[in-house]
Amino acid sequence: MSDMLATSLTVSEAAARRIRTILAKSEADNALRISVEGGGCSGFSYKFDLTHETESDDLVIEKDGARVLVDQTSLAYLDGSVVDFVDDLMGQSFQIRNPNATASCGCGTSFAI
Repeated sequence: MSDMLATSLTVSEAAARRIRTILAKSEADNALRISVEGGGCSGFSYKFDLTHETESDDLVIEKDGARVLVDQTSLAYLDGSVVDFVDDLMGQSFQIRNPNATASCGCGTSFAI
């Protein structure tokens, strides 16, 4: 992967910390896969899965002991985004700040482009 692709998606320190904690509890998985699927209230939705399988065209981001995988198709929708983890009065969740999204749903996992 080129450095340009490697910098097109950023993982915050809070997200890396939470991913590392989740993966430490899993014997089989060593990465969090983030993907974009059609559907959801706004047209597209983010999907988060634990995995141990890395595909040949995956963008692999490693930060502070956390490993994130994104396929090339999803990366086109996530370019310039920041993956964060938020823990507040409303609950805990991974959130993606996506500059490409023109609209999003209140749930935070659905967006339109």
